Amino acid sequence: MTSLSATVSAPTDYNNKRPIGWWLIGMCGMVLIMVILGGVTRLTDSGLSMVDWRPITGWLPPLNTQEWQAIFELYKDTPEYIKINAGMDVEGFKAIFWLEYLHRLWGRIIGIAFFIPFVWLLIRGRLDNRLTLKLLVMLVLGGAQGVLGWFMVKSGLIDRPDVSQYRLTAHLGLAILIYAFIFWVALGLLAQNTPQVDRKTLGRITGVSVFWVFLTMIAGGFVAGLDAGLTYNTFPLMDGKFIPDGLLSMSPVFLNFFENVTTVQFGHRMMAYGSIILVSITFWQARAHGLSGRQMMPFYFFATLMVVQVLLGVTTLLWAVPISLGALHQLTAFLLLTAGLWSLHSVRIKR
Repeated sequence: MTSLSATVSAPTDYNNKRPIGWWLIGMCGMVLIMVILGGVTRLTDSGLSMVDWRPITGWLPPLNTQEWQAIFELYKDTPEYIKINAGMDVEGFKAIFWLEYLHRLWGRIIGIAFFIPFVWLLIRGRLDNRLTLKLLVMLVLGGAQGVLGWFMVKSGLIDRPDVSQYRLTAHLGLAILIYAFIFWVALGLLAQNTPQVDRKTLGRITGVSVFWVFLTMIAGGFVAGLDAGLTYNTFPLMDGKFIPDGLLSMSPVFLNFFENVTTVQFGHRMMAYGSIILVSITFWQARAHGLSGRQMMPFYFFATLMVVQVLLGVTTLLWAVPISLGALHQLTAFLLLTAGLWSLHSVRIKR
């Protein structure tokens, strides 16, 4: 009787949860826009233009000449202005201010777009305890991301006119985890009446591939933080060699992987090669398991986006990281992760 009751109630529960799943997919889209804004802000060196953080009251930009001059005077005391932009006028300051302002404003909009529906669903009793906890975790992580973003910006307002690559990568890493968590929960809500394929071998290799893609994205954060993409703009060799000179020139050795421009770029390249191999094996395994056309769809996206990402990465490097290609490379990395998570969810190992 218990089994029959669960079977009868499942469609109703699924129909109730499906709109929540699509709402979370929409939140993923907003996070992707936030990632692109953050990438462009970084590539245009606009992130240090706002030297204060007012998460509650900082909705409005400067509204008159006096307010613009006041906030510009604050910027003139920063290392970036003193060492790089000395002589910049207010109009030049506005050009970099608006990108960072838009980035922060969009973060606030994401918070509202999440918080209001969450409270409404909670009041209406549309959430069970388990889903409520997951949404609360998302809310807390979103707030933590805002705090971490300001912590990152502060590192560029003290001595050097650039943010710490460690803090930037942490900021990126948390964004990836938030995005992946929201998307994974959304998949669970949208696929409640869709049977998963029980393939342990395929599930494991897919999981390894997704995790490696995540690590490669983290390595890309260090590349961005050190502007490592602006050096060794050749492929596949670096300064005429596959293994460049100065690879482990720092002491202690482990610092090279986080602070040595040569090692950081070389490591990102090697991890990209690893991603190509793992995603190729994953796709081959999926084909070998005889999945249906619908079941193969996420794996086709996974493999295709891997090819696109590699081409974009090489082109971005050869052209010394133009803003458009740099932003597109970051977006495609998230789309690649999305396809990997979708693939993993479709063959997750049953417990």
